[in-house]
Amino acid sequence: MRRDLPSIVAMAGMLVVSQAIALLLAPIFLDLNFQAFPDASNPVNPLLYILLILAFTGVILLLVRYRKRNLARYVILGSIFFTIAFVFVVPLYLATYWWMDPELAGNVATIGAFLLAILIVYALYKYPEWYLVDTVGIAIAAGVTAVLGISFAILPAFLLLLGLAVYDAWAVYRSKHMVTLADEMTSQKLPILLVVPKKASYSYLQQKSLKEQIAKGEEREAMFMGLGDIIIPGVLVVAASIFLRPQYGYPDIAVLGLPAYLFVALMTMVGVLVGFSILMRFVMKGNPQAGLPLLNGGAIAGYVVSFALAFGTFRTFGLL
Repeated sequence: MRRDLPSIVAMAGMLVVSQAIALLLAPIFLDLNFQAFPDASNPVNPLLYILLILAFTGVILLLVRYRKRNLARYVILGSIFFTIAFVFVVPLYLATYWWMDPELAGNVATIGAFLLAILIVYALYKYPEWYLVDTVGIAIAAGVTAVLGISFAILPAFLLLLGLAVYDAWAVYRSKHMVTLADEMTSQKLPILLVVPKKASYSYLQQKSLKEQIAKGEEREAMFMGLGDIIIPGVLVVAASIFLRPQYGYPDIAVLGLPAYLFVALMTMVGVLVGFSILMRFVMKGNPQAGLPLLNGGAIAGYVVSFALAFGTFRTFGLL
């Protein structure tokens, strides 16, 4: 594990950077009403989101099974295109509204976001090297985490993390279709994975089939982590930073010099990192591992402990 430590630290750094950017973006997205669901406190929201994930995964797996791999690639690239356009429209708007008419700034930002999305998807299609895939992946993860974090209040966020942790464990250890999906993503060189090389000479363009490497017991030249493993636990991080604020009825207090809501959010992120550290010990054994049970579990544990330190059992840990 020691020789893989730089790669593990790099992956942990990507997780922290992505979630930190999401924390900065979330209040802005909230002010501009970029929520995925109009009522963030509705406990049905997690069920709807999980059903969407299942439907999308099912479509991709069916396309792969019936040898429509190119179509699967275009479906995923299309979803990446719209995600990038959605995520970047706000930063572009903030960069333009202060020196031009707000309505014009909105139009310019929208057009600019779509043009940027076209350029990025084209670059990914033509030259999906690991550093481009990682850069785009971190940006997507940060934006999606911010949007979902403001769309799920604390109870729905808990339900989302628990539901997807169970699904991830089943998909990796029982049905194993998540391994098939990861293999397809690496084969197609698609940016829904973070790729951290173990060697300076590594090229994602030359990456072999993950399934074949696992079957042969070959040592892999890179580590991989799905964007969902960053986004989903990050939802609770962002939700804590938004929905534990005084305007939602929580005491306006400070803990260690930080606003209580920010303290809980940061400690939730620390919990994710603890879960990540435990996960890496299993990953180093060479077999595919479900990330969300440990990552989400760490997030929930970090949230509960830090909430108790900050607020006691006020409103039963914010779940009611």
